Amino acid sequence: MALDTVRTNKLRSGLTILGIVIGVTTVITISSVITGLNNRVNDWVTSMGSNVFWVFHMPLIGVEPTTEMLTRKKLNLEEVLALRTLPHVIAADGSYRHVNETFHVGDVDVKYNGKKVAGAFLMGSTAALESVSELTMQEGRLWTDAEDQRHAHVCAIGHDTAEELFGNLDPIGKDVTVGPSQYTVIGVIDKRKEPFGSGKNPSDNGVYFPLGTFHNLYPEITDMYISVKYDDQRNKPLVEEEIREVLRVYRKVKVEQPDNFDIFGPDSLSKLWSQLTGGLVLFMIAVSSVGLMVGGVGVMNIMLVSVTERTREIGVRKALGATKRALLLQFTTEAVTLTALGGIFGILLGAVLTWIIYLLPIGLPATMSTLWVTIGFSVSCVIGLVFGIYPAWKAANLDPIEALRYE
Repeated sequence: MALDTVRTNKLRSGLTILGIVIGVTTVITISSVITGLNNRVNDWVTSMGSNVFWVFHMPLIGVEPTTEMLTRKKLNLEEVLALRTLPHVIAADGSYRHVNETFHVGDVDVKYNGKKVAGAFLMGSTAALESVSELTMQEGRLWTDAEDQRHAHVCAIGHDTAEELFGNLDPIGKDVTVGPSQYTVIGVIDKRKEPFGSGKNPSDNGVYFPLGTFHNLYPEITDMYISVKYDDQRNKPLVEEEIREVLRVYRKVKVEQPDNFDIFGPDSLSKLWSQLTGGLVLFMIAVSSVGLMVGGVGVMNIMLVSVTERTREIGVRKALGATKRALLLQFTTEAVTLTALGGIFGILLGAVLTWIIYLLPIGLPATMSTLWVTIGFSVSCVIGLVFGIYPAWKAANLDPIEALRYE
């Protein structure tokens, strides 16, 4: 009966559920983008190493630095060496970075044989970089402790830097120019994951130096980042507390004073991302709610019109013995069927838009979520139930004699 009504009034039914379609499409499309980005960010965080802590002299995530934070004593290599002695620590690395202070991206030119790569990211680290960061070498190697200590003019370059400067040539043993000096390429770092799309990772356009070599090149950079890799996830709280104790001793922090450094891990990045996507989820709910409410009002309106048009039919059915419950079920089912169809069309349209977004040049990793598909369809059915109850109640309570007289 419900499907017969839909087939009889195709245009009217389509216009009635348009708001439902828009609302569900919005839910599916935005949730697909959020799900895809969440998966990509989680993969990226995992690629950075799960058993790792990062230490800096001030918070880097989700906090606006105060004057006190900005003027804190910087971390140093002595503290890195002290952290390496902790029982559960596998490796500890100290690094300096050269980036544009405004945009925090690379801004140095790297040259070779007349070719130039602009906007390169520069980094100086100890020989523990490969162990801590779980870097994969495409070819060659990183430097040794001995090369670091004698400030050797060697470097490793990122995948994109190697590709643009050397093409099909073997970069190992070639000299690249960075700033006023030349450095021999001893390794190429394999392509790294990009957290927010299928584009390029800024770290792939980079030059990596031994710590001492980098310090000679940029002696004014003193902001050291420390990375600590530990043995087992079960030891995470213990390792964090040991790091805190060692640094407080080395930095002469009194018992009653708070830490003058910040320790954070991959879970901090995940939490920050969850907070950011939480706002997108609220936006999605707000936008889709408008469409769903408009669709619900439309369903109520069209069902009231349908009750009026079929008043005589209702009178005949009541005269033949139809109960209030049967009429209530009939009209409620029609309303739910309408909105359920709107939900199905919205899911299909959302799937098409998700596919289009995935294929766009910006490469957003949109992925449909079974959870949100279920939620979208369920909400569309609930809208039909809620907004179809009153018209169904009105039909069920019509006086049969008055209904039969209706022209």
